[in-house]
Amino acid sequence: MVVEVENFFGVYMLYCTNPKFKGRIYIGFTVNPERRIGQHNGGRQRGGAKRTSGRGPWEMVLIVHGFPSDIAALRFEWAWQHPHSSRRLSHVSRKSKRESSLDFHWRVLSHMLRVAPWSRLPLTARWLRQEYRQDFQPGLEPPLHMPVAFGSVRAKKTSSKDPGEEHSRSPERPSGRCRVCRKKIQMPAHSLSCFHPTCTMTSHMTCLAQEFLKTEPTHLLPVEGTCPSCKNQVLWGSLIRYKKGCYGDLEEITSASASQSHWADDLQL
Repeated sequence: MVVEVENFFGVYMLYCTNPKFKGRIYIGFTVNPERRIGQHNGGRQRGGAKRTSGRGPWEMVLIVHGFPSDIAALRFEWAWQHPHSSRRLSHVSRKSKRESSLDFHWRVLSHMLRVAPWSRLPLTARWLRQEYRQDFQPGLEPPLHMPVAFGSVRAKKTSSKDPGEEHSRSPERPSGRCRVCRKKIQMPAHSLSCFHPTCTMTSHMTCLAQEFLKTEPTHLLPVEGTCPSCKNQVLWGSLIRYKKGCYGDLEEITSASASQSHWADDLQL
């Protein structure tokens, strides 16, 4: 089964199966994993990277997705590629002689998912090839809202919009008043709605974020909270996905928890 994800931004790990270069790892960013692996194996003339050209075949074994934007994903990619240059990962020890490149990059990723700002994003670590699968070491498990998934993933094509079309593709609801501050919602594009079928909650995005962060006042990015209307526990990432109309992967992600916000683009790594 192939999972389709809208607004796809992913950072992947390639494994080289060429006997001459076997075991080499490449970290990259993509908005279309199926197309990207073909480019790598096709060489530079087909859009592949210089470091992978002529050294294949490569297998895409792992991908981390759920980033709110390409900027957030590219920053994650850079840190994964250069862990010892990132101030967020100064505690990660260098690769040992007995450690394979796959083991080392998996260990780096394990640490990355546990530190800010990435620890508060709605990320999914997805093994694309079961034979390369590794488990998290004790003490290096990701936050509970980050699922570990298995199987193929595909960037879902979205229909083009007219220039004047509303950014949100979630079902239309009356703008009304914010459920938190009670003021009239003047700009629906800056509001969020609960995705539970029987709930009609609509709120200013900033108001709802502040409400969710009451128990975590030192943070900028909420992970989850209680809907002020239906009182269900909801994940911030699920609300954002619903806002964007990303229904395809909502059920899978909410079952394991997640969070999301474009505020992450402004956080320094």
